[in-house]
Amino acid sequence: MKIAIDIMGGDFAPEANVSGAIEARKELPSECTIVLIGDKDSIHNSLQELNGDPNDFEIVYTTEVVTMSDHPARVIGQKPDSSIVKGFKLLAAKEIDCFASTGNTGAMLAGSMLVINTIPGVIRPCITSSIPRPDGKHNLVLDVGSNADCKPDVLYQFAILGNIYSKLILGFDNPKVGLLNIGEEEEKGNLLTQSAHKLMKGSTDFNFIGNVESRYIFEDFADVIVCDGFTGNVILKEAEGLYKLIKKRGIEDEYFNKFNYENYGGTPILGINSNVIIGHGISSGKAVKNMLVLSYEVTKNELSNKIKELFI
Repeated sequence: MKIAIDIMGGDFAPEANVSGAIEARKELPSECTIVLIGDKDSIHNSLQELNGDPNDFEIVYTTEVVTMSDHPARVIGQKPDSSIVKGFKLLAAKEIDCFASTGNTGAMLAGSMLVINTIPGVIRPCITSSIPRPDGKHNLVLDVGSNADCKPDVLYQFAILGNIYSKLILGFDNPKVGLLNIGEEEEKGNLLTQSAHKLMKGSTDFNFIGNVESRYIFEDFADVIVCDGFTGNVILKEAEGLYKLIKKRGIEDEYFNKFNYENYGGTPILGINSNVIIGHGISSGKAVKNMLVLSYEVTKNELSNKIKELFI
């Protein structure tokens, strides 16, 4: 198995990415090869500063960098020797099994759809967020930002994608799937949620339990919570803001500490033909290490292939 990381992505590149790769190398099994993609001097200088051994990794050199200000859809053609584009080309050629980056999210989404391509039958790929619960398990919310506007059939597919992810990665045997809404009654909500509820009700593709109010997203009411990307991103950012507020007030709590994004590292793009992981742009070395650990788990469990089996 080969997992590649974009060394040039994120606010603290290349040091945070190299640091995370060094720590991940200590944790991941020997059959997992970590591939570093990026500028030659940046990689080797960071390895030297962090006491990393170049022989522990495969290294692919690039000469261009995708910045946060680059237009996502133009990156593929305009910066062919960038770490992001080269990573996608290696993934498409099956020379690596997973590609991870904390860089330009739009470029990662564009590369996933233009180079790797969407699984036939999937209307819209999506990204997820794992929400900690007091019982030690995690709820899955999707979409959390890649599809601000959705139609009912897209939400239905998000439920299918979330169901398989929850089984393979989060360990639920028969996840309870809920639709985020402003009330539990099926007639509540806007036209989108009312129509989506009609599609989901009685589905045999997943265990649909009905509408879920936002006050239950941290509890065991539903294991998978489906919503459009606009709503999901608001939830995600609100949770991040709450965590920052708690830390700013000097409150130490075992449960709330689980909201630290560094513990999760990133999220896979669901619904594409291979394994792509997106990390937070402000990722530290710890977050990058956990992103690579997640990359290993997603690849080992053949997540993209299992999703493909459901749609082809």
